Amino acid sequence: MAKYLLLKHYRGAPAPVTSRRPRTPCRTRWSRRSASGRPTRPGTRRAGWSPWPGTGSSTRPGRTPPAAGGLTTRQIARAYLVPEATMAQRISRAKRTVSGVRFDQPGDVATVLRVLYLVFNEGYSGDVDLAAEAIRLTRQLAAAIDHPEVAGLLALMLLHHARRATRTAPDGSLVPLAEQDRRRWDTGSIAEGVKILQAVLARDRLGEFQAQAAIAALHADAPTAEETDWVQIVEWYDELARLTDSPVVRLNRAVAVGEADGPRAGLAALAALDDSLPRHAAVAAYLHERDGDLTTAARRYAEAAQKASNLAERDYLTRQAARLDARRCR
Repeated sequence: MAKYLLLKHYRGAPAPVTSRRPRTPCRTRWSRRSASGRPTRPGTRRAGWSPWPGTGSSTRPGRTPPAAGGLTTRQIARAYLVPEATMAQRISRAKRTVSGVRFDQPGDVATVLRVLYLVFNEGYSGDVDLAAEAIRLTRQLAAAIDHPEVAGLLALMLLHHARRATRTAPDGSLVPLAEQDRRRWDTGSIAEGVKILQAVLARDRLGEFQAQAAIAALHADAPTAEETDWVQIVEWYDELARLTDSPVVRLNRAVAVGEADGPRAGLAALAALDDSLPRHAAVAAYLHERDGDLTTAARRYAEAAQKASNLAERDYLTRQAARLDARRCR
């Protein structure tokens, strides 16, 4: 696979690292203005692109018309890590707050992007049409306004969607990233995503979607899973954690630390997180397996399977637990 991107060559990106550790101490610091920046045009005015002031960010996706998203309360609640009943109450309050507000009013770009990202994620985990529709809408938004995070989100979607055909086997079972056939990745989508990302990173206005796209690009850039630049990925997760302070980001960072510094370092990073986080048990299982503790890993895989949100993930985790149990019994 051709080398599409070397992020270290771009202004503000983490400096190159030639060894697994330590990371270079001298790094350019990014501006964070784009995290809450405003577009150069006065908002988006098309129907379906108008989240409303006066409602919290976690309720605005629930007010998005079906033409733009069509997400259920359960899907929104899962994305925001709250119970469905809690989200239903928030959405009901938001509906009362914005009753009578027109759909064609200027809105907040950051919330529009979050809605599009939620729609894409739902499609990425199941419905191809939803993912494709999210990309189409994000392209429209990128053509309508000049905003670095819109470009960052479009790049992120393209880079993730490029792997769509390899994420499941013919029987529908889940194929993890490390085991995917990279020859089948959509190189056209990767090249487009990287080109968009390169241009927006050069503007030196880092936001969370750009940082996520950089991580996705580093995965796409590795010819094999073994050649993944985990050290640089950890650095991008550090940037992303500073931008969002998201527990899910820190969970993913623990996996990257485990790859860059070894499984015990990853487990140490994981120990600082709430074990009720979605996929916490799955991450723990993977790191314990890497550390050679097959008994704990099998138990955590089984626990993760019980908490899985979809059938393909549940079946995969169940198979991992059975595989380790079989190894221990030999």
